[in-house]
Amino acid sequence: MTAETSEKVAQPLPGTARLGKELERSRGPWGDAVRRLIRHRAALLGLTVIIAFVLIAVFAPYLTSYTYAEQNYTAINTAPKWVIDLFPKMKPVGEDMGYVRVNNDYLLGTDALGRDLWTRIIFGARISLAVAFIGPLTSLLVGTVYGMTSGYIGGRTDNILMRLVDVMYAFPTLLLIILMMVFFRSSFTQSEVGSLAYRLNKIDAAFGGMLFIFIGIGITSWMDTARLARGQVLSLREKEFIEAARSIGVRDMAIIFRHVLPNILGPVIVRESLAIPRYISFEAFLSFIGLGVNPPTPSWGSMISEGSQAIKSYPNQAIFPALALFLIMFAFNFLGDGLRDALDPRASEANK
Repeated sequence: MTAETSEKVAQPLPGTARLGKELERSRGPWGDAVRRLIRHRAALLGLTVIIAFVLIAVFAPYLTSYTYAEQNYTAINTAPKWVIDLFPKMKPVGEDMGYVRVNNDYLLGTDALGRDLWTRIIFGARISLAVAFIGPLTSLLVGTVYGMTSGYIGGRTDNILMRLVDVMYAFPTLLLIILMMVFFRSSFTQSEVGSLAYRLNKIDAAFGGMLFIFIGIGITSWMDTARLARGQVLSLREKEFIEAARSIGVRDMAIIFRHVLPNILGPVIVRESLAIPRYISFEAFLSFIGLGVNPPTPSWGSMISEGSQAIKSYPNQAIFPALALFLIMFAFNFLGDGLRDALDPRASEANK
């Protein structure tokens, strides 16, 4: 085969380059975002940790031989040998000034009521993950609809709706959630049988105290999303493609869902992904001060609160749930940073 013939063979078929370019364009912005996310190592690490916690929470009953409320009064404040070696200040019984009873039947030890720490931590993951998904979902649904309505209609309607958001902003978010939780817990528990409050209280009890936490976080989580969605809509409302859609008689609802929503969805998702650790910290703090889930339902916040009372003698009771909380919050932070870089690469480059 001559050199000229080999060059002809190496040349691409007619139209191949154009087809490749068309396929590249057909992937679209969401396909490009997925590829950028896959190349983001920190985001993949965070996603891996989140998936691991989700699997642990789903299969929690199969990962332990105990229940989270099961008490063993003969194994109160015990710890396995590897935990005692990990914390040198924990002296086992038999040594000079020893006070910790060694019990290798429990992976991470037991608390002051003889409950297995490992079991309570993996079941507590369900609470934090539920807040991590319910909080952003509520904020996306309420805040996006509210902000799009305000920004697209404009005028007096926009002014009235935004003043309501300003009123909500006048209250510190965490303080407002605390006041709501106090109101729910004090008012709904003394309601008449058959009333709506009575039914809500029963539902809350069935979910271990999670219903009122969802309500409290949901009521206070949508304002930032509404403002962001409104600002995005205001910047898009007078664009040429929106004017073109109006000129050919496209209805307002079709314009909102076909043209406006897809263009504002990226920044809104990025904002909510970065806000997930805040929702988790709200639940942990509420449980820490006693306004979270109902005992004996485990929550990392309540476990940290209980363990902090004996942290000098039994640091494992507070440090292990705190470590779990630390890992899940950092995982969502890493994933949020990756989503921001993937969905809005120009903003991420500007920040750098």
